[in-house]
Amino acid sequence: MSLTRPSRDEPGRGGIDRREFLRAGGLGFGAWSLAGAARMSAGPLTPGDRAVILLMLVGGPSQLETWDPKPDAPEDVRGPFGSIATRVAGVRINEHLPRLAARMDQLALIRSLHHDEAPIHETGLQLLQTGRLSREDDHPHFGSTAASLLGRRDGAPPAFAVVPGPLGNTGVELPRGQKAGRLGPACEPTILDAERRSVSSLDPAVRRAMDLGAESSRSRDAYGATRFGRDCLMARRLVEAGVRVVTVNMYDTVFDRVSWDCHGARPFSTLDDYRREVLPTFDRAFSALIDDLQARGMLETTLVAAVGEFGRTPRINASGGRDHWPGVWSAALAGGGVQGGRVVGASDGRAAQPADRPVTPQEWLATMEFALGVDPSSVVEPTGAAPVHELFS
Repeated sequence: MSLTRPSRDEPGRGGIDRREFLRAGGLGFGAWSLAGAARMSAGPLTPGDRAVILLMLVGGPSQLETWDPKPDAPEDVRGPFGSIATRVAGVRINEHLPRLAARMDQLALIRSLHHDEAPIHETGLQLLQTGRLSREDDHPHFGSTAASLLGRRDGAPPAFAVVPGPLGNTGVELPRGQKAGRLGPACEPTILDAERRSVSSLDPAVRRAMDLGAESSRSRDAYGATRFGRDCLMARRLVEAGVRVVTVNMYDTVFDRVSWDCHGARPFSTLDDYRREVLPTFDRAFSALIDDLQARGMLETTLVAAVGEFGRTPRINASGGRDHWPGVWSAALAGGGVQGGRVVGASDGRAAQPADRPVTPQEWLATMEFALGVDPSSVVEPTGAAPVHELFS
């Protein structure tokens, strides 16, 4: 396993040392542009009952096999899957996401996320959730920031929860961006697992939210009989109970199990795992969450943001999979004031780097803060990045 940073055209399997990882650990991405500040002059959205559900697609989904297919690219770039039309003219996504294709008018896509740091899971996980890099748990998850600035709602459960539990081994012994950092124990996430047997020590409102048996069988079936489906349903119940931020970790590790980490050979996943399990599971649960929030009148005030920590290499590797690639990747958002049917940014013809409107992890983070009603400039560690304003207007 290489310990050097891959070039833009060289696959990276994820080996890197701590010194390189921390090269830009305190980096912000500059002040807001005058134009961006003017567009946001009305200030952030009022907190009220606003919430964010972050679907953390652990392992790093391939942009080419999800939101940014390249049907006209050579076979070793476009991969084995086809693309399908969506409800938004001109927008195509992977053929194994039919439910989400049918809801594209409620979704917005970012196709130009990128960063230039080490191509390891921990880098992206930290940048997307804290805006910074550290080899210690110094920097707070944005949910902890929300807990600090907004606090609990009256009579509500804790402000920030992680479902179903903390992330385990992702390759390098570095933080993964899901703790309170310097904000302290009061702002740590509540770890919730609907499948554990004893919840007696939890807040009564949390215990009620975790009781998925209170849902109708039709509701449970809509999300699918998978761990991720049940966790997405619990995320909706937690938001309904008053939790401000819920992070759902789709997987807790990338080793010896199916995940988005599709290197093509064990102990990692394959693109056939994508077709057989990963994509259908994600398609069903994410679609059901959108429908459920919409039916309950909660979608306008709840941002659902689905993202992985990086993308995958623009060429299929020798094992028939794809390796780590932070050069460009995609994310999807729904609700929370985001206008459906939007596509922000674009990748080049090989999905190797941004070709239009590059978006940084810091801008992603500021977008979630803005949707929650938090002024990104007021947080304890502002990065200087602006929200992706095109999503809201």
